[in-house]
Amino acid sequence: MRSNLWKLQVIRLLFWMHFFAAVLVPFYTQWGGLSLAQVLYLNAWFFLCNFLFEVPTGTVADFLGRKVSLALGSAVGLGAALLYVSRPSFGVFMAAEALFAIAYTLHSGADEALAYDSLKASGQAERAPQVLGRMESFKLGGIITATLAGGFIASTFGMSAPMAAYAIPAALACLLSLTLHEPAIQAQQAPGRVPYLRILTEGGRYFLGHKVVLLLAIELALTNALAWGIIWLFQPLLERAGMPLRFFGIVHALSCLGQIVFLGNTARLERWSGSMRRLLLAASVLTGLSFLLLSATRWLPLVILGIVLGFTFSLPRIPLFSAYINHHVPSERRATVLSFVSMVRTLGIVVMNPLIGLLAEWSLPWTLALLGVGILVLAAGSRIEERHLSLPPVPPAAG
Repeated sequence: MRSNLWKLQVIRLLFWMHFFAAVLVPFYTQWGGLSLAQVLYLNAWFFLCNFLFEVPTGTVADFLGRKVSLALGSAVGLGAALLYVSRPSFGVFMAAEALFAIAYTLHSGADEALAYDSLKASGQAERAPQVLGRMESFKLGGIITATLAGGFIASTFGMSAPMAAYAIPAALACLLSLTLHEPAIQAQQAPGRVPYLRILTEGGRYFLGHKVVLLLAIELALTNALAWGIIWLFQPLLERAGMPLRFFGIVHALSCLGQIVFLGNTARLERWSGSMRRLLLAASVLTGLSFLLLSATRWLPLVILGIVLGFTFSLPRIPLFSAYINHHVPSERRATVLSFVSMVRTLGIVVMNPLIGLLAEWSLPWTLALLGVGILVLAAGSRIEERHLSLPPVPPAAG
């Protein structure tokens, strides 16, 4: 089971080596011939597909096994990248985005569920927050590596080359996934033994009926939907502050490094703050304050500081919440329930992103101010208690 943990970290790194992220808009506009409006339509389509596919693909992980889901997701991601570069066409891009959504949702929840059950099988379930945080750090490491390399690949081999190059890490992630081992608590359930629809419906009932899981999922979704705006607004903020375009990637890399440092020190930060609840509350407050800072200044050093702080203290909430949600979910429903959690989070982004875009066109400073105040209000009204973040015994499956 120990080999699963380092393999899952490497799979995370490989799967998220998005070389194309560094030149995504030029790839769409220069090579693909799309308008900026069409680029935004594609992004909305991608998140809608994520929302639609999240639970069905999560149930695949509980039905066929998590290693199968991860291998299949990596293979589908490889196919999506090759489809993307086959022909510059909006219709082709929509089909490729749908495939990418399937790939991401096949991974979503499955790797976390397998990591948690591997820890549980080894009697180390209490390490879940640190292990899942480390997996998120490897994901960020993949993003940083690919972001720094993508521009050079595009300038040397052409604008479509970074997308085609993604096929290499996706293929390696697929091969490595096939070497994973299902823990005994999952493997003892023969694939196909329980009907797919029964897994889906029972997982849905468990998610809706478990008050703590539902509370954690909703609070994560609400705060994340507001904080997610930093991903789309940090480049306009840098442009407004006068930073040259060629340095945008450095700020993005610093923001990812900030998240890696945070996730790598969650145990120490929890000790300093006194509890995980206080740590999560402090992270929300710092995120809200960083947004207010960004709304009030155009001075480049403070803008960079606000962006790095906003990324550092907002996005790492996802793996931390996932770690504690895992403690309340039985193994045989874990991937399905985590997919319901992810679906709720995705729905929050689908609803908020268009609103954030409309507000940003009206006033970028006021948008940041409203988002910052919203995050602080959610922090003040948080209903999460320390007992929700404890390590209770996993309840037995019903029926």
